[in-house]
Amino acid sequence: MAHPPKTPSENASDIPVDGWVDRLMPVWSRPYIRLARYDRPIGTWLLLFPCWWSIALSFQTAQHLWLFATFGIGALVMRGAGCTFNDIMDRNFDAQVARTRNRPLPSGQITVRNAILFLILQLAVGLCVLLTLNSFAWAVGAASLILVFTYPLMKRITFWPQFFLGLTFNWGALLGWAAVCGDLAEPAFWLYFGGLFWTLGYDTIYAHQDRADDPAAGVKSTARKFGLGSKPWLCFFYMIAVAFFAMAGHTAGMGWAYFGGLGAGAAQLFWQVWDVDIDNPKDCLAKFKSNRLFSWLFLTGILLANGMGL
Repeated sequence: MAHPPKTPSENASDIPVDGWVDRLMPVWSRPYIRLARYDRPIGTWLLLFPCWWSIALSFQTAQHLWLFATFGIGALVMRGAGCTFNDIMDRNFDAQVARTRNRPLPSGQITVRNAILFLILQLAVGLCVLLTLNSFAWAVGAASLILVFTYPLMKRITFWPQFFLGLTFNWGALLGWAAVCGDLAEPAFWLYFGGLFWTLGYDTIYAHQDRADDPAAGVKSTARKFGLGSKPWLCFFYMIAVAFFAMAGHTAGMGWAYFGGLGAGAAQLFWQVWDVDIDNPKDCLAKFKSNRLFSWLFLTGILLANGMGL
């Protein structure tokens, strides 16, 4: 007897199937890899790029090249730690949302106790990475934990959790500058607040995937707040982001290559807004992932401007 086709909600899980995790990794490790989202690196990239932008903007000598690799490791483990903590806190909400109900905690693949132990392990690795930096950077990095551990609560109390995600995910713009210079200066703050508005844009697009399920689960978001009228807000967020990024370059004394990279990236951002179908979860996910292109274009402009004196 033929089985009926699966409903959209049954096909909505965000967990990749038959990828490298299923083909290459031991069975016992797969739920932990998925809990930390190591199989979905887009979040790591979006956490890492503000760090790299800041390092490139404040770059002084070749001895700072190692920071690009150091922050890559740090972004991987701290994004994993953030996802782990988020899933511990949200396990009951996730069980009510089609996209997330098959995640390791709501599906019972990992116990809360084991998830907490895994979280501690990731935080320990992150601490080891932080301790390779200067003492001022230690303080800046430690301060980010306040945001890391409060962000998951925001979707319960405000329709602006994306704002708090922006505060959290772009902290690397401050930490990268601190790691190079041992202080904080005006360009780092412009970069940080530009990243905040960039995140407001891309995570609003991302949140539209769950707009239908979130009310029943009690989850708030800017996607719910703006609904199908989100596009003007997306334009506004990205315009502010680009203006703040431009101020970062201006106050840092960057040349035309910086603004060329930013301009090319800005074109990609506004293409996102123009082309995205915010009522189509798959298209929202694709446009969200396309922020890697903006990030690379902007980074290339910074590297050319600071590395080649253009």
